[in-house]
Amino acid sequence: MKITESTSLYDNLDQMSVNEILTNINNEDAKIHVAVKSQIPKIEQLVSMLVDRIKRGGRLFYLGAGTSGRLGILDASEIPPTYGMPHGVVVGLIAGGDKAIRKAVEAAEDNIHGGWNDLKKFNVNQKDTIVGIAASGGTPYVIGALKDANANGLLTACITCNPDTDIAKEADIAIEAIVGPEFVTGSTRMKAGTAQKMVLNMITTALMIKLGRIKGNKMVDMQLTNKKLVERGSKMIMDETGLEYEEAKRLLLLHGSVRAVLDNLKSNAS
Repeated sequence: MKITESTSLYDNLDQMSVNEILTNINNEDAKIHVAVKSQIPKIEQLVSMLVDRIKRGGRLFYLGAGTSGRLGILDASEIPPTYGMPHGVVVGLIAGGDKAIRKAVEAAEDNIHGGWNDLKKFNVNQKDTIVGIAASGGTPYVIGALKDANANGLLTACITCNPDTDIAKEADIAIEAIVGPEFVTGSTRMKAGTAQKMVLNMITTALMIKLGRIKGNKMVDMQLTNKKLVERGSKMIMDETGLEYEEAKRLLLLHGSVRAVLDNLKSNAS
């Protein structure tokens, strides 16, 4: 039996007090970071390969069903505004298409050809990397996509929460964060989902840093899509240059990014 489907370590959940429920969920959540930490060597291997591949024009595709697919889409969608990367460098795909983001599409994950068919719409090539996400490790939509990606010479990886799965057998790099049984038996939106989100955060954050999208510890290429981000960018410029807030804000809005302001000031000073 797959660990993700194993019976919860707790019983009679409906008889617990709210405090007991929350405390026990938190106790289980404490196990997640240990499971993810054990996979750092595999995550490092993937990121190191991705840096070179993205620099050569490759793309990163996340592929999953249900919660796993939604997490991949969430991570991919946040890369352009956070790091100023063009849309389409990191792409999230979900079984059943965009409508499945909000509402489950029945049997979509069981289509073993569905994942590769979705990838072909993007004209994937050997520069691209496919990361399949599946808590159980047995999702046909993901397994089929990785198998076809391998056959076409693409780099493949997976994020799963069970050992020795079919998805891992198809992946060049298998990230296996074994978090144990869920608090609610089989509810992989809980610990497994959190573990997957942590791994995704690690992959793209490390990737963006190594691609030069961070200066010091600041998001100097973030898109100025709202007042909060304009204020944050202005304060970054103030910290770096000693300028007053209004002047920092004026320059930010003039040049469009923190990096552009800093580069312009450096150029004028030389």
